[in-house]
Amino acid sequence: MFDNNKPGNAVTHASHGFITRDGINPSEFRQIAHKELNRYPSIEFKDNEVNSVIKNEVTFDLITSNGEKYQSKTLIISTGLKGILPDIDSISKFYGTSLFNCPYCDGWELKDKPLVVIIEEQKHIFHYVQTIYNWSKDLVVCSNGNIISDPELKDLLQSKGVKIMEQKIKNLIGENGLMEQIVFENGETLSRKDGFVLPQYIQSSDFGKQLGCENDPMGGIATDTFGRTNIHGVYAAGDASKIFPYGIIYAAAEGSLAAVGVNTDLTEQDF
Repeated sequence: MFDNNKPGNAVTHASHGFITRDGINPSEFRQIAHKELNRYPSIEFKDNEVNSVIKNEVTFDLITSNGEKYQSKTLIISTGLKGILPDIDSISKFYGTSLFNCPYCDGWELKDKPLVVIIEEQKHIFHYVQTIYNWSKDLVVCSNGNIISDPELKDLLQSKGVKIMEQKIKNLIGENGLMEQIVFENGETLSRKDGFVLPQYIQSSDFGKQLGCENDPMGGIATDTFGRTNIHGVYAAGDASKIFPYGIIYAAAEGSLAAVGVNTDLTEQDF
């Protein structure tokens, strides 16, 4: 198992939605996972990073950042997604503390609070705001200088009491990760202590592309139920096979199914 210890949820202080581990710090969750896996002598951890993957006739070559080379019969890509935040000064200081990306993960903790929703992509606005609206009716949508061109969407949101601010955001103000105010370039300000922001998600690695894996319509690596891609011996699980993070319990379930796929295929080949 190659793990460069750069998880996509590194800024998260408490992870929700995984039964028996609700509210756990992600780093502690990883430590528990590593401890449990260390019971099995067949598992070896490598903390260096894989830079490239090459498909041979029956095996794969994995080249690490320090030049080491490994070979495998099968490969599970579970490198997840990388979230690119809007280009707003100081936004990263509040991400994971005052600003969150997933309404399903952190909506309960923010219920009934006045919230800001920072979202730039128009095609996602309705579903994103609609989901957050389940938790709080006091919402201000900030599109960060992007004009919402759909008048029906605007009218619908405003009819629900959702305020829309299309001005470009200059920066966010607060201390110790606790947001206090949004400052716009035109001098206006908005007082909000909590909210959501929708990053742009991209694959954390290009291993799928290197190997010729097909993507699904959303941009994730296309797989069958058991994680198999179109490339023999290559499997994908978790957020790498999606283009939006659905949560660790979903990723864990996909990882289990991909493991079943690998085990089934190797068993059939050996038999």
